[in-house]
Amino acid sequence: MAEYKLSASLSGHEDDVRAVAFPSSKAAISASRDGTVRLWKLLSDNPPLFDANIASNATAFVNAVAYLPPSPPFPEGLIISGGQDTVIEVRQPSNAPQDNAEALLLGHHKNVCALDVDQAGKFIVSGSWDGEARVWPVGKWECEAVLKGHEGSVWAVLAFDSETIITGCADKLIRVFNTNGKLLRTIGGSQDVVRALCRIPKGHPSGADFASASNDGIIRLWTISGRQVAELLGHESFIYSLASSPSGELFSSGEDRTVRVWKGTECIQTITHPAISVWGVAVCGENGDIVTGASDRVVRVYTRDAARFADAETTRQFEESVKESSIPQQQLGDVNKEKLPGPEFLVQKAGTKEGQVQMIRELNGAVTAHQWSVGQQQWINVGTVVDAVGSSGKKVDYLGKEYDYVFDVDIEDGKPPLKLPYNLSQNPYEAATKFIQDNELPITYLDQVAKFITTNTQGATIGQPAAPISAPDPWGSDNRYRPGDSTAPAVSIPPKVLPQKEYLDILVARVPAIQKKIVELNQALIEGGHKDVSLNPTELSVLSTLCKHLDSTGATKASQSVTGGLDLAVKLTTTWSYKDRLPGLDILRLLAVAPETATFSHPRGGNIIDVLETGATDTQPPAENHVMMAIRAFANLFSSAEGRQLAASEFTKIQSIITPFISSGTTNRNLLVAVTTLYINYAVYFKTENQTPAFDTVIALLDTLAKILSTSTDAEAVYRALVGTGTLLTLDEETRSAAKEVYGVEKCVQSAVGRVSDVRIRNAAREIGELLRS
Repeated sequence: MAEYKLSASLSGHEDDVRAVAFPSSKAAISASRDGTVRLWKLLSDNPPLFDANIASNATAFVNAVAYLPPSPPFPEGLIISGGQDTVIEVRQPSNAPQDNAEALLLGHHKNVCALDVDQAGKFIVSGSWDGEARVWPVGKWECEAVLKGHEGSVWAVLAFDSETIITGCADKLIRVFNTNGKLLRTIGGSQDVVRALCRIPKGHPSGADFASASNDGIIRLWTISGRQVAELLGHESFIYSLASSPSGELFSSGEDRTVRVWKGTECIQTITHPAISVWGVAVCGENGDIVTGASDRVVRVYTRDAARFADAETTRQFEESVKESSIPQQQLGDVNKEKLPGPEFLVQKAGTKEGQVQMIRELNGAVTAHQWSVGQQQWINVGTVVDAVGSSGKKVDYLGKEYDYVFDVDIEDGKPPLKLPYNLSQNPYEAATKFIQDNELPITYLDQVAKFITTNTQGATIGQPAAPISAPDPWGSDNRYRPGDSTAPAVSIPPKVLPQKEYLDILVARVPAIQKKIVELNQALIEGGHKDVSLNPTELSVLSTLCKHLDSTGATKASQSVTGGLDLAVKLTTTWSYKDRLPGLDILRLLAVAPETATFSHPRGGNIIDVLETGATDTQPPAENHVMMAIRAFANLFSSAEGRQLAASEFTKIQSIITPFISSGTTNRNLLVAVTTLYINYAVYFKTENQTPAFDTVIALLDTLAKILSTSTDAEAVYRALVGTGTLLTLDEETRSAAKEVYGVEKCVQSAVGRVSDVRIRNAAREIGELLRS
């Protein structure tokens, strides 16, 4: 069978290409850490020429992408993407980034790192660092099932069939669920984090149904019943992505710079990239071509069809870039350069297997690496082996190994800093991930640690010193640690949090989606003959102006500068039918930061808290999400002096809205985070504004926080409950005594620490223990 060769190199992304899809022979899709999703359309066939359109602009890294094939409701198909901002965006391919998305899927509260679509086009499945996978019916666009029980990030998801979903997790386990969220079986056997899954077409010689890959560099083949039937060995580092072709071949990509092609259980081709990581690989079902995304920011297409090979110059540039790649010696183990064979070995000896690496001592003393190609029956130059030295050319020893950098990381006062070793040949995010795993730290520190590595090694290159810096560098690289310096900079994670001194708000919002929903509901009112409560053209104009302002300002304290905006939000919140009030409540909670909102007086009597109460609880039982939005608004009132005064005076009314939900043991994560944020703000108000609260108020706050600490399993809600509790404990001795003797706060805190693993929680609990013993 012919080998894959380069068809096209597609440049345009400004950061790592983290995920790819190949929906048709005419288009490929890529997602990048630069925050964009790009649609690459084929313009001409010979040589292949692609043109890129930005399909989506996110506010943070985009880490996952999938494509829903065309159907009668969506004749173009749909591009689905997700990433660091936790929002899954569903878009029609022809829409511009500024156009409204088809849907915004909200529910995950940490980085979305995996997406897949049902083959029948009925649902989407997503995986996240929050330890959950979610099922989203196409067209309905609301979470239908949450797949729980994972003890780590869900790195991989597979919509195996219309009734079965498979997940791969950082806890090294594979889980099989039905689409209702019921766990059917748990599959062990992987020795490290499971990073990728793919379906295997029927008829595969192994008899397997699906494949998994993990950080141990092994691909495992499984039956759906959980029986392992084969292992594919060849990768030399983490495997990040798997794909399969209709013919049954498997494709894998990883941290060893390669994509590998597998037929049966044998590797039949190794494609080396001029990059550190090949993050993603996908197959075109129409013609068998593949697309890859890598850390060098390039998307590449490969084909077996000579008619689609790249032109000679593009091919030459690609091969030269592979040859010129620097390969760190430590990736290849201990090497005695004096005993390496010379160039004559390459014509005298054949390799024994596909992808075998042989080092050669060139006549000039340099060491090059060559990879055996079974298809070409020759050795391919894949780079030069170098000592991975940093800017000074010296190495730093740590635990018996040499590194370019060994950084100090301060986690907790009174304890020695943790050591973060790093070589320039590594991917910063993988080094940060390993550091977090080795030290059992929360994954929430990942971006902070990775950014620190990048900032403090800016400009350093493998094998040569950095150029001297003659002027201050705006990126701060002139302050980076250089091996041999007496001290290393530290990435400091502030350990002391109590008492909290600043008010918190909840202002993250997808304003265009809110506006779109309001317009849709308004049109339904008009068509249903309810023009008495629908918005007139003037009000629609106010809505447009208000949403544009909120979207551009991020709902800052100047958000009430739009005339008529507050009156409009109040109308949506109080006069529309209860089921349609959520977007109005969402607008109102953004406006709650403004002093004008706090001083609002309704023509029929009542203040803004009365308005929110009516809007959120005007049915029995009230909807949790309606109440959650009102509580977010109460928390945002603390952004102004007028709002703080109102919230303090209306504590009893606000507490009466919250108590039924806490007493019933709600598990609504967003509601619990809103409540604990509000209670933090009350505690800060009493602590910083020289206000002496009524003891009954403090007791009510402690009581509710203790209940949350005793029952919640959500790390963010528990952490905020601890911060609120700890800040209240700094008020006076009477409060501390009540906390210990009446509410058993110490026991509640210990329960929370035992139930939810998070270094922030342990640190806050430690501080609370010190306060209770003081």
